[in-house]
Amino acid sequence: MTEQRISRRALMIGGGVVAAWASSPARALLAQAGTAALPASVEALVAQMTVEEKAGQLTLMAATWAGGAATALNPIAATASFDEQLAEVKAGRLTGVFNGNGATMARRMQTVAMREQRLKIPLLFAADIIHGFRTVFPMPLAEAGSFEPDLAERTARAAAVEASAAGIDWTFAPMVDIARDQRWGRGIEGAGEDVLLGRMMADARVRGFQGRRGLTADDAVMSCAKHFAAYGAGEAGLDYNSVDVSERTLRDVYFPPFQAAFAAGSGTTMASFNELSGVPATANPWLLDTVLRDEWNFDGLVVSDYTGDMELIDHGFAADAREATKLAFMAGVDMSMQSGFYIAHLPDLVARGEVPMARLDQAVRRVLALKVRLGLFDNPFRRIDPKRETTRVRTKAHLALAREAGRRSIVMLKNDGDLLPLPRSGKRIALIGPFASGQQNLIGPWNVYGSDADAVDLLTGVRAALADPSLVTATAGAGVNAVLPGGIEAAVAAARAADIVVLSIGESQDMSGEAQSRTDIVVPAAQVALAEAVAATGKPIVVVLRNGRALVLDGAVRNAPAILVTWFLGSQSGPAIADILFGVEGPSARLPVSFPHATGQEPYHYDHKSTGRPNGPGELKPFKAHYRGLPNTAAFPFGHGLTYGRIEYSALGVGDGRLTASGALTVTATIANRGTRVAEEVVQLYIQDVTASITRPVRQLKAFQKIRLAAGAQQTVSFTLRHDDLTFIGLDLKPTVEPGRFRLWVAPSAEAEGVAGEFTLV
Repeated sequence: MTEQRISRRALMIGGGVVAAWASSPARALLAQAGTAALPASVEALVAQMTVEEKAGQLTLMAATWAGGAATALNPIAATASFDEQLAEVKAGRLTGVFNGNGATMARRMQTVAMREQRLKIPLLFAADIIHGFRTVFPMPLAEAGSFEPDLAERTARAAAVEASAAGIDWTFAPMVDIARDQRWGRGIEGAGEDVLLGRMMADARVRGFQGRRGLTADDAVMSCAKHFAAYGAGEAGLDYNSVDVSERTLRDVYFPPFQAAFAAGSGTTMASFNELSGVPATANPWLLDTVLRDEWNFDGLVVSDYTGDMELIDHGFAADAREATKLAFMAGVDMSMQSGFYIAHLPDLVARGEVPMARLDQAVRRVLALKVRLGLFDNPFRRIDPKRETTRVRTKAHLALAREAGRRSIVMLKNDGDLLPLPRSGKRIALIGPFASGQQNLIGPWNVYGSDADAVDLLTGVRAALADPSLVTATAGAGVNAVLPGGIEAAVAAARAADIVVLSIGESQDMSGEAQSRTDIVVPAAQVALAEAVAATGKPIVVVLRNGRALVLDGAVRNAPAILVTWFLGSQSGPAIADILFGVEGPSARLPVSFPHATGQEPYHYDHKSTGRPNGPGELKPFKAHYRGLPNTAAFPFGHGLTYGRIEYSALGVGDGRLTASGALTVTATIANRGTRVAEEVVQLYIQDVTASITRPVRQLKAFQKIRLAAGAQQTVSFTLRHDDLTFIGLDLKPTVEPGRFRLWVAPSAEAEGVAGEFTLV
């Protein structure tokens, strides 16, 4: 009975979608636009294709000739042999493959397509290039902490240069999901909790992947903004979980980074796994058609996530594979990834009139248009060159960039007593912890082509930085999650024999990423016990955190005089960390996510609402909005990070404090470095709309600048606020700006006072 009810409901929904699609004038316009966008020779192919060949152009599968990392990153599934996949290419039943094994594989497959396939339509080669190819850069969340979109563009550019040399045309990146629950492991792929930073990083990464010379360049790869939409809002931070947020929240928080990616030129997007208010994104016509196509005029390609259409069955939204195919396709998913549903079921659905031929042709034109944009019809082997594959990867320039990006992603949370930077001679240093040495847990989660074996560990990086490498020792002391026999005793002995302890602890890389949600975002117990034992020796401790998310820090870890957040930094992890430890460069990154006092605060984000009972600064009061014994603040807030200077904020200027609809308000502040070392400060501008028709966050980031100050220097920083910077989604779900009073802060973090004032929008 349950199955019949699901089937009946799904059929009603599917029928409604078909009828709506057929009657919509926008559909005809889109079809015409798709036709006009294709060269005549490519458009002629559409008329020659059989329905099965058309379905083949909409079918993307994992490469059967792939490396072990690619296999491990996705659910186990039965796969064909490479010869069987080549037969599918020859028959025109496959548009391309993803996560394959380089240029040699791609050349063999493309040769079959060009010589033996009836219509000789070039294949498309895709891959997960999330934070580097052979050269691995910091995980995207870490890199967002640099607050340098230019850096993100440069690392994405380098990743594209390497990936394209291996025959890759299309990357499933950037992930632009806003992530506000640190239990969710997949936050490592995005830019954190803030909308402005998310938009800027989305823009930068798209431009980096696609390059400035056009997509036909042999070093450009098409980007794919994902996951559309609100994947990061899963209930309780559980991956793949249901999402139920208001349309206002979607438009205010989760949509803007996608809009930024599309404005930057991203020609594809990926439907997310999650349902959205009861309708799975993979079969959501409002999301994929009304918003994406009709409102935003997106004319690119929508691809499902891995078996996303298949999962409509387990969602309880479709009764079987055939129904799932119809619902996903008619909702706007042009290409199916990995399920094989489109090639299996679209021909029959079209033959029976349940899917219009016009809709099939529309999707095929979008795929062919993508291949045209990438230059594949002009030269199917444009990016396939085994010789180039060996010369473009892990170059000196790329490794230098990885080191630069690594050190510019490191956040210093504490530095009591100016323990850092450490001296490069004369002091004995004990590296202690499961990440003190060894070729593991260096490149981070979700990397298909990089290798820990090619990365530089902490011990190697520290030894290279010291005048006398024999002054450093390395002792594990504990495993990531397990006590090592005699480990703590050995670590305590190493600490006592040293002048300074560098305690390298945190998460292994398999504790973050897809399907790695955590119920308690703490340093594992075995490592906490190690930290307490080492702290009891009384030696000065620098905690070097390895982590894929914000963590709750307690006890000896929280109390350590110096704490560095080093995330997963990639190929040059050790040298990048050593550069900061020894002051070759000062720490300049800031937190892109808030570190909570306790896991139970999650989801937590700095731009929360006041509520009707805010506690306010100071002691905790009864019947106010806070947890028992905890303020409704972060332990270390978004935007926080220290330098080796001593930074002071002063002299706020807001002119006459009035902003008109057509004018601009100049906000200035003086930033001084009273320390003895050069420092880079991220100066952040926040506002609060004090009274509005829709309640507004306690603060919102509106702009930031990263400035470099010599010792003793100061600089006046200037921001410009305009009417449009104050936009929010109003009662009618349209963007609006309302006159009134606004508070503002120029500050070093989302919860710091900095210098504060007010202005009025008139």
